[in-house]
Amino acid sequence: MQQLDDRKWKILQAIIRNYLETGEPVGSRTISKYTDLNLSSATIRNEMADLEELGYIVQPHTSAGRIPSDKGYRLYVDMLLQEKHQEVEDIKLQLLEKADRLELILQQVAKLLAVNTQYTTMVTTPQYKKKVKFLQLTEVEENQLLAVIVFERNIVKNKMVHITTSLSKETILKLNIIMNTFLQGLDLGEINLPVITQMKEQAGDYRTIVNDILDAIMQAVSEEEDLEIYTSGTTNILRYPELSDREKAADLLYTLEEKKVLSELIHDKMEDEESRGIQVYIGDETPVETMKECSVVTATYEIEEGVYGKVGIIGPKRMDYQKVVSTLQSLMTQLDDVFKKKT
Repeated sequence: MQQLDDRKWKILQAIIRNYLETGEPVGSRTISKYTDLNLSSATIRNEMADLEELGYIVQPHTSAGRIPSDKGYRLYVDMLLQEKHQEVEDIKLQLLEKADRLELILQQVAKLLAVNTQYTTMVTTPQYKKKVKFLQLTEVEENQLLAVIVFERNIVKNKMVHITTSLSKETILKLNIIMNTFLQGLDLGEINLPVITQMKEQAGDYRTIVNDILDAIMQAVSEEEDLEIYTSGTTNILRYPELSDREKAADLLYTLEEKKVLSELIHDKMEDEESRGIQVYIGDETPVETMKECSVVTATYEIEEGVYGKVGIIGPKRMDYQKVVSTLQSLMTQLDDVFKKKT
């Protein structure tokens, strides 16, 4: 933003807003009518040339007009997120009237968002950090240990650990003590290199077995626990020419239908407490390969401390960011009220 003076910023805004409305490249003559700058087309052309050189707009081969680049969209979105957004329609009453269970509320959220925005939407059931509550190692065969891992909320996972040598009861007891001493109360992000190093030092000759046990715990932690992803408005993407190419549209629809790939969006930045607000992914910023031609806006809702889910809106890069961001901001407030009343 430091590269742009007020005139360039207003012209860039005009280009983006006009392109969002029409989907057509924007020329200087259109901008001269669209803004209140009272500038000639020649002056605007010069400013647009500067914006292009700075990377905020690009000129398609087939047209003399300009369209926003990912960098231009990024600046536009970042400025939007700094401003106050108007409240959108209150959906809390609709949610409470149509659903009395969390799953139905989330399904209804997806439908209401799709209708309200005319984009594709997704809502996940809440997930929580799995913290190790207790670990029990038992030798079941000469070269196999059974690791019973109990997480908070009494979630139990059983994992087989293959070992290369038989262990005495005293050694297994020692390993149990070491693993529980260091791992109790930790989640995946907290099992870091210093913790692992200390455990290996305590294990001595059995440090390789500690590695195998940790791998089993990591697998158990990373397993999804009844994750559901509700989607709505999947065919809305076909309304936008830039996403309606047969092959691209098929890949995108498959992603939305399969849903497993969407986990990349769900877990992205979820562990970062400072990044649990609204996140905007534009083009290549999107972690899902089939969505590189899209923009994705997500928000994280909280049921209770440590229990989170995500709401996402998927559309073209020329989506109405202001409306989408405002809608999600309002929705997060309404969901917070709903969940607090239901707990």
